[in-house]
Amino acid sequence: MQQSWRQAGSASVVLQLRIVCPCRRGEAIRSGPSAAMIPTLPITDFLVGEGAILDVRSPAEFGQGHIPGAVNLPLFDDAERAEIGTLYKQQGRQAAVLRGLALVGPRMEALAAALTRAGDQHQADVQDQAEAQAQRHPLSIGPAASSRTTDSTSPLATAPLRLHCWRGGMRSASVAWLARQLDLPVVLLEGGYKSYRRWVLALFERPWPLRLLGGRTGCGKTELLLALAERGVAMVDLEGLAHHRGSSFGGLGLPAQPSSEHYENRLAAALCRLEGAPAIWLEAESSQVGRCRIPTGLWRQMRAAPVLEVQRPLEQRVAHLVTIYGSQDPQALAEATHRIAKRLGPQRTAAALEAIERADWAAACLQMLDYYDRCYDHELGQHRLSTVELGQLSPAAAAQELLDRGLMAPG
Repeated sequence: MQQSWRQAGSASVVLQLRIVCPCRRGEAIRSGPSAAMIPTLPITDFLVGEGAILDVRSPAEFGQGHIPGAVNLPLFDDAERAEIGTLYKQQGRQAAVLRGLALVGPRMEALAAALTRAGDQHQADVQDQAEAQAQRHPLSIGPAASSRTTDSTSPLATAPLRLHCWRGGMRSASVAWLARQLDLPVVLLEGGYKSYRRWVLALFERPWPLRLLGGRTGCGKTELLLALAERGVAMVDLEGLAHHRGSSFGGLGLPAQPSSEHYENRLAAALCRLEGAPAIWLEAESSQVGRCRIPTGLWRQMRAAPVLEVQRPLEQRVAHLVTIYGSQDPQALAEATHRIAKRLGPQRTAAALEAIERADWAAACLQMLDYYDRCYDHELGQHRLSTVELGQLSPAAAAQELLDRGLMAPG
């Protein structure tokens, strides 16, 4: 039975790949002369869908950047994609298609199983989310809503899989055809990931009601923004999305940074969720957070945004930095110090390295703060500025203080 499935599947893929071509804008994709049309959606409709997003590009393409929340289900691995691309350039489309058939045919069964798992996993995720929502807000869930949390045929649970490749051509259409043979509902992204990237970059050119939270290094700006978000204030965590705290030491103890392309994707998703907010708060940053570059359109608006500067006593700032960096590897701290040695100067660099060697984290921080405070003061001098002294208040207490004084408001 399995052998006959493979043979039939391979033959079907041959038919499918011979007749599929990239669709023109606004068209659906056909899998054969009498087959039902596979719908394509423009990017805005695609993003608001409820089904799982499956990215069928190669792992390297996916790693460079993808729609946040998407799952990679590559039709070809990186080496195969490179091989087929070379064949296409050197020998033409037919040679590339034939090689693609040879590679994909033996994997039909595995691809089919992966598609089925994606559909099943999405239904399970929908169920979990609905149950969690019911537990958080039990009084808001009426009988009809409660029944939906266990109904696998509800609109959310049966939402079509959302598939895309780079341009909305062969790869996504072929996998969509296979999903159809498994009776899995599916839609395609018109124009593929390329159209998504155009949407991302255009988003940053739109006007946004930005406000910046400033403050010298160690003031706990990120923690304060997170506490404000818990109280309903609209904010985007630039550092959290970049996996970096924004200094030479900022990547210590954090996951690897995304590419700048994927950082843009993550920022776009965060901004889009806040559309309509009267004010959106960001941390005052330089144009790069580690190696992630803030997109030009957003950075231009940040440069013109008003700043609320929070102030803390020096001892409070040092204590906060020791809490963050005191548990890091001393060798990593020393390497980060060497990276800014020219800007620290020889005396401060030597003093900082000696303090790190004897595990005197407070003394090491004091050496760094002179440099970082000068950089911050220079950068902040270009903004409209108001200040607030927060003393030694905790992030939660400081957030409430800002709300009580009317300096911020829930969005």
